[in-house]
Amino acid sequence: MTNRQATTREVTLSSKHQIVVPSESRRALGLKPGDRLLVVTFADQVIMLRRPARYAEATQGLMRGAYSKGYLRRERRAWE
Repeated sequence: MTNRQATTREVTLSSKHQIVVPSESRRALGLKPGDRLLVVTFADQVIMLRRPARYAEATQGLMRGAYSKGYLRRERRAWE
C-alpha cells in the first residue's frame, strides 16, 4: 500500500488480553493469518510493526525526539 496517511482506530482488549488488528492496518502491512508482529513499547506508547527481517533497521529512529537535547551525552558522562 503506498498511501502514507496515518489512520487511528480504537480496539478493545478481550478477556484473554487479545486485540483484533483493524482491516485497514492488516491491508497496509500486508498481514495474513499466522504472520508475526513486532510490538515496541516505550513508556505509555506501543507501536506494532510487521516482523522485520532485521530488527535494527526496522526500529532505527523510532525513539527520535524522545530524549531532550544533550540527555544521552550527559548520561554517558555520568557513567565515566
